[in-house]
Amino acid sequence: MTTCLLSWIIFTPALMALVLMFLPNRMEKNFRMWALLSSFISLILAFKLWLNFDASSAQFQFTELAAWIPQLGLSYSVGIDGISLPLVMLTAIISPIALLGTWPAHGLPKKEKFFVAMILFLQTGMYGTFLATDLFLFYFFWEIVLIPMFFMIGIWGGQDRIYATVKFFIFTMVGSLLMLVAIFYLVRSSAIQGGMPSALMSAFANAQFPLDQSSLAQGLKSPQMLLFLAFALAFVIKVPMVPFHTWLPDAHVQAPTIGSVFLAAVLLKMGTYGLMRIAIPFFPQAALMMAPFFYFLGVVGIIYGAFCAMAQTDFKKLVAYSSISHMGYIIVGLFSFDRIATSGALYQMINHGVSAAGLFLIVGFLYERLHTRNLEDFGSLAKITPMMAIAFLIMTLSSVALPGTNGFVGEFTILLGTFQVAPVVAVLCGIGVVLGAVYSLRAYQMVMFGPLTKQENKSTKDLTAREIIAMVSLTVLVFGIGFFPEFFFGKSHVTLDNYMTNLLSHIGR
Repeated sequence: MTTCLLSWIIFTPALMALVLMFLPNRMEKNFRMWALLSSFISLILAFKLWLNFDASSAQFQFTELAAWIPQLGLSYSVGIDGISLPLVMLTAIISPIALLGTWPAHGLPKKEKFFVAMILFLQTGMYGTFLATDLFLFYFFWEIVLIPMFFMIGIWGGQDRIYATVKFFIFTMVGSLLMLVAIFYLVRSSAIQGGMPSALMSAFANAQFPLDQSSLAQGLKSPQMLLFLAFALAFVIKVPMVPFHTWLPDAHVQAPTIGSVFLAAVLLKMGTYGLMRIAIPFFPQAALMMAPFFYFLGVVGIIYGAFCAMAQTDFKKLVAYSSISHMGYIIVGLFSFDRIATSGALYQMINHGVSAAGLFLIVGFLYERLHTRNLEDFGSLAKITPMMAIAFLIMTLSSVALPGTNGFVGEFTILLGTFQVAPVVAVLCGIGVVLGAVYSLRAYQMVMFGPLTKQENKSTKDLTAREIIAMVSLTVLVFGIGFFPEFFFGKSHVTLDNYMTNLLSHIGR
């Protein structure tokens, strides 16, 4: 199993899903146990991967290579380095937490078998995206993720699920089509240069692609610039970055809770991972030229998302807009071309995944009990549900980046690095930190300490055992990363140093 460890991590959920499809429907009460078992198996394998990962090497490790479509030069090529390792661990940890935190208490949803199968296939797509080292294989797994999320929103979503599903599908497919066209161009380009398509795998692993830098003299019409924009647009739609963000609030509001957890914690990070892994290092000069534009959009996203969150009365939509705001910090960090800010961007991908998952679980807990997401319908729940109040407070403090929590590690590092190269941008980003505290603490006050407007709130049940396990697990991550960040991110330092050395050498810094 060790020699194919990455493949076991990727395909264990899919294999479980296939087994699940052959189980009789009368076993529907056990379907989620299969999914939970699969998630724990992947988690154990991921921990084995983390323990055996060589932190002193910047190269891809545990690599696997096999011919996939030899006629086209495509290979099944997977590997892991210090950039993808934290994201794989995030996926492995969030998967069982999401299942435990959304365990149905009042009957199973319709088509339970298909629902659980989609959760498992979604996990396979997420793992594959972070572990692929062949560009086309990356695209393959990127697209796989779209299918289960499409069904999860479209079948088990809210009242306006069809609208949200179509919007999500159109936005994502437009970006994916641009990425596919760019990949085809790179395949043709590598073949003309004599490298053949297999050169793409090497370029992916070495975080660079040998396009002629002088072509940038043509401006926006240069091949490198057009390729960068094609990849970048596909990735920023997934982030999502303003002005391509409008699909996200609708998708979050309509999606079932577990869909929102995976969407916020992992799927959004696929966009920033794509920028960090492909768009920026493959086309560094184009990325440098466009950095001011991405600075601007990142800052706009931070402040705009914060103001939109402040205006919401729907709790779930508030958390959705807060995700747009927090993802803006990662965009700024990546395009700062600074070692500290880039490291902070990777850290923040993980940290936002933890806090966002916790907040969406809290929204789900409240909705399952009170059947409302309107902030004005809550109130005085702190005394009635003290465990939930504590869990909600911890996730809120993580979201507002209180020192000692994981959120502080990511946002402070980004702001510190950005301030060294673009002080004005860092100051503007700092405004978002203040606004984030305003809408987050206001939401907490309304839910937990606001006036009691509905008598049925008095009978609200506190967290169940499964929900407590889920929230305690996230709490350990919040304070564990907050106080011991080196323990969680120490294995990424060498890879990040090598990444930045290559990147800065290509842009002449």
